[in-house]
Amino acid sequence: MPLGTTMHIVWIEAILSLGAGMGLAAAAGLRVFLPLLLVGTAARFGWVELAGDFQWLASGLSLGALGVASLLEIAGYYIPWVDHLLDLVAGPAAILAGVLVTAAVTTDLPPAIRWAAAIVAGGGMAGVVQGLTTLARVKSTAATGGLGNPVLATLEWIGSLATSMVAILLPALALVVVAGLLLLAARIGRKVVRRTPVAR
Repeated sequence: MPLGTTMHIVWIEAILSLGAGMGLAAAAGLRVFLPLLLVGTAARFGWVELAGDFQWLASGLSLGALGVASLLEIAGYYIPWVDHLLDLVAGPAAILAGVLVTAAVTTDLPPAIRWAAAIVAGGGMAGVVQGLTTLARVKSTAATGGLGNPVLATLEWIGSLATSMVAILLPALALVVVAGLLLLAARIGRKVVRRTPVAR
């Protein structure tokens, strides 16, 4: 195979692995532990290749801990006021999870580039999605007195599950999902800026 063709394939694989990482990071913005659990499970069955320093994700102990953490996190968002407390903790936790899950699956990048991409793209994507969900919960609480929050919580964990599955099985589609989320965040950001009064 010609060198140019080989390099082209390597770049495509690197982009797809980054797309998978960013998709999983977006899912971490919805639920912190669920994407890590799904990636570890997929790696356990040989569906996903993990970077060498992340093989621990597929261990039985890690999967058990992540399974319990995922269930507790999902359940916590159905308890009034606990959901808001979880949002406070979930902000930095989601960013960290986004960094970790992106670094775990971007196996086609050199370590220095992999970690830089994980911090900027993965952490940034998780932070953006977490910010959107927090804003949605504030608006839901204001509009429904909190009665609409369980519906939002259900949509969030289902969205995290679906986004994680897409990222694992169809990383090219994950890139489209990520692009759509970034456009949505930019649109909401412009609206917030327009409505913010300018100090004189």
